[in-house]
Amino acid sequence: MKENEGFRIVITGKGGVGKTTLTSCLSRYLAQRGTTVLAVDEDPQMNLPYALGLPIAEATKITPLNQDLDYIEEKTGVRPGKSWGAMFRLGPQVEDVVERFGVKVTDKLNLLVMGTVVQAAAGCLCAENVLLDSVIRHLTLRENEVILLDTQAGVEHFGRALSKGFSQCLVVADGTFNALSVARHSAQLARQIGIPYVHLVINRAGEGGRSKLARFDEMMQTDTCKLFDQIIALDAEPRFEALEPDVTRILDDPSSGYTKGIAELAGTLMEFETSARETVLERSSS
Repeated sequence: MKENEGFRIVITGKGGVGKTTLTSCLSRYLAQRGTTVLAVDEDPQMNLPYALGLPIAEATKITPLNQDLDYIEEKTGVRPGKSWGAMFRLGPQVEDVVERFGVKVTDKLNLLVMGTVVQAAAGCLCAENVLLDSVIRHLTLRENEVILLDTQAGVEHFGRALSKGFSQCLVVADGTFNALSVARHSAQLARQIGIPYVHLVINRAGEGGRSKLARFDEMMQTDTCKLFDQIIALDAEPRFEALEPDVTRILDDPSSGYTKGIAELAGTLMEFETSARETVLERSSS
C-alpha cells in the first residue's frame, strides 16, 4: 500500500486493558514513519492526549466536542440543556471540525477529542449524538490519512457510520476471562455493523497469552479464533508506569518487546489494507 493512502481503524475492548496505550503508540509509530495520522479520542476517560505526550497544561484545556455547547448549537441549531423539545438539524455539516478543533501533536500526527457517544439503548437522539455521528461520517471521507479511533467498550453505538468507512477493528484484551468475554462480544458487534476485518490484540500477553485464550475457549466451549482475522500478542511492558503519561516514549527503545509488537501490528494492518484494496480492484476490473 502506498504511504499516502489512508485507512480507518476502530479500537475497542474492556476498560483497563490498554486500548489508549495501544492507540497512542500505534499512532506515534505510524507518524514517525511518514504516515499522516489522526488519533481520535472517544473514550469517556479522555486520556489519549496525555498518552500521546501533549504537555499536561495543554491537554487539560481541551474541551471534547460533546461538551462544546457553542459548536453543537452552531451545527445543529440546538443548545443542549436550553432548547428542550426544539427541532435540530440532522446531518450537520462538520467539514471544519479537524481544522478547528484538531490538536497538532507532531507534524504528521493530529488529535481530535470527541468525548463519548450516548449508548443507543439509552434512547437519546440528542444534538450531541447527532453531531458526533456526523463527525464520524466526515472522518470516513478524509483522504490520505490513517485514522485511529479509541473507543469505549462496544461499537454498536456508532452503527452504520463506522461500517461505511472503517475497514478494520482492533479488539484489545489482556487474557483475563472478563476481558476475553468483552472481546468476543465486541468482535460480534463489529461484524454485525459490517467492518470487514476484525483483529484480536492480547495485551500484556507474556508467554502465557495463547494458553489463557485456550483455557477461556475450553471453559466457554467455543473457538474465539474464528471470530478474528488475526490474533496478535503484545508483551507486558513494566516501564509504562515510569513513562506515564507519555507512554509513546517506549518507542525510543527498539529492543522493547512492546515496541516490536507495535511494529508487527502496524505491518499486519498495512497488509490487510493492501489485500482489501487489491480485492476491490479485481472486482471492479472483472
